[in-house]
Amino acid sequence: MKLDTLKYDFDTAPRPLAPVADYWAPEVIRSLRQQDWAQAEVRSRLDLEAWQALTQDLPRDPYVNRRWKRMSWLTLDERGDVLDMGPCPMAQGGAFNDAESMADRLRYYEPLTPAFMARSDVKAFVRAWSRLWQLRPYEPILMQITGVRGEGMVDPLQGQGIHADGCQALSVMVLSRDNVAGAENHLYADKGGTRPLADTTLAPGDILHLRDDRLFHSVDAITQLDEDAPFERFVIIINSRFVDEFQNRILRRHFPEALLHTPC
Repeated sequence: MKLDTLKYDFDTAPRPLAPVADYWAPEVIRSLRQQDWAQAEVRSRLDLEAWQALTQDLPRDPYVNRRWKRMSWLTLDERGDVLDMGPCPMAQGGAFNDAESMADRLRYYEPLTPAFMARSDVKAFVRAWSRLWQLRPYEPILMQITGVRGEGMVDPLQGQGIHADGCQALSVMVLSRDNVAGAENHLYADKGGTRPLADTTLAPGDILHLRDDRLFHSVDAITQLDEDAPFERFVIIINSRFVDEFQNRILRRHFPEALLHTPC
């Protein structure tokens, strides 16, 4: 797909790009620079309740049991307008994803809804996230709404364990966390988990930024607090600058003029 055929933001008027500190606190920027990860809150920046409503009509993940998911490929143009790049499958090579149901496969999902992408707080979030990571125009951004619900116990990573996602810029924001025990996030300096860096449990509206090409991460299993009621946990995952050669090959095939990361 050529860049001039991308679907443009509804508001096509030029806009100045606000400084990154207008959205992210200085300590967030400083922590990400110094230790390769940072935690922040965005519930004060967006309508969290409206975003949570999106989890009600998510399609089931056709590749992973007990998971629901939508995803879209986005980018920004020179003016900072958010563009929908169109369809492209998600692809993770086995070097980055150990799960048999996902590794080295092309996975196709329904896109984020037009109503969601038209929201001003969604556009502001994508712009601010791109500025935080200093993305250039036309770099592909993968944005997902995904999560689990049900009863008993479930592994939210579906067998991935301690892993990296195959990119440089990665953030995870918790949308909902209802009747949930567990789901603590862990960061490590090595895939074996022998050098732990941090443990944190994200509440709805919290976001964890990490340099995925330098750190590894995992999430604990989820169980019910109240055994008489179902649980659910949904997240926004947004990432860019892929170092996974498999994903980059697929991106080049679908978006031949996109700006992709080239490893040194």
